Amino acid sequence: MAFFDKLKQSIAKTKDSFSQKIDTVLSTFHKVDEDLMEELEEALITADVGVETSMNIIDRLRDKVKENRLNEVSEVKNALAEIISEMMCRNEETDFSGKQLILVIGVNGAGKTTSAAKLAYRYKQEGKSVLLAAADTFRAAAIDQLQVWADRCGVDLIRQAEGSDPAAVVYDALSAAKGRNTDVLIVDTAGRLHNKKNLMEELRKILRIATERFPEAKKEVLLVLDAGAGQNALSQAKLFGELDEITGIILTKLDGTAKGGVIIGISSEQHIPVKFIGLGEDIDSLERFKPDEFARALFE
Repeated sequence: MAFFDKLKQSIAKTKDSFSQKIDTVLSTFHKVDEDLMEELEEALITADVGVETSMNIIDRLRDKVKENRLNEVSEVKNALAEIISEMMCRNEETDFSGKQLILVIGVNGAGKTTSAAKLAYRYKQEGKSVLLAAADTFRAAAIDQLQVWADRCGVDLIRQAEGSDPAAVVYDALSAAKGRNTDVLIVDTAGRLHNKKNLMEELRKILRIATERFPEAKKEVLLVLDAGAGQNALSQAKLFGELDEITGIILTKLDGTAKGGVIIGISSEQHIPVKFIGLGEDIDSLERFKPDEFARALFE
């Protein structure tokens, strides 16, 4: 199935909810005026886009209406789609010619461990040599869960006993990656609550070790968020965003929720690109995020 068709099918719940709200507003107006703008803003807020982003979208829509002299309500929908596409932070194409270290972070239950495994599968399918590291040593059965996924992916897993020092696991994994000349090392970290200072410090410690042991590798810190959490996901993005090292977001479970509009607010407000989206439970269901196609799928 082509990516766009798969995307449209996967975000059907979000699309139905989002489009219904927008279409309901547009169908009740016959001219483009301030009342229409206010109703559209309310519709965006209730579609989980977020208050700040919704206000920003409507401000830009007002400008576009004036600049392009849009007089027909039917023209507003296309303008809205263009604005939403433009506002989402762009994901620059990454050069995969060198070594890469990816730390996967986020709260428990967002799909962090499965996202780490799906990333491993993606890179292996691209012809890269991949190694997984189980640095989530606190959650019961987290290591065994990742081992099952690693076996499914056909990649090796660096692990220690439950309760081990996560930094020690990462040290071993870095040594193994260098010794094996591995292209991509993916580290599954412990689920972190954003208000736990010691856990955030632990993450910084892991990054310091990685910089010392694997300086030639490009570092990625990917924050995993559950699309179904709606505005809670946006709140998590803001709080985790205080960690400057975050380079991208993985938004999971987009296929099972009507709250996918939150991706617009997360991308726009945090200025952190959404790099991957989860469109199902299968091992190959993690897809690169394309803002233009997402916006088109919402409105088409």
